[in-house]
Amino acid sequence: MNYSKELLIKCLTNEYAHLLHDSEEPGDMTVEERREWFNTLSVEQLIGETGWDDEEDLKEFIENWKGEE
Repeated sequence: MNYSKELLIKCLTNEYAHLLHDSEEPGDMTVEERREWFNTLSVEQLIGETGWDDEEDLKEFIENWKGEE
């Protein structure tokens, strides 16, 4: 399955916001800074950032972090 760059950025940003909320450290990027950084990556690099390389795991990641339509 092919995922758009925009969807991957949305999911990764949502996940980052959740993780940042739970354990923010000094020097962490803000959510907006992280989103801007994600925008510099290719789709392949974004998929790598999810931590998943299996299609089913990636699909589950997308479902968990895509938010409201």
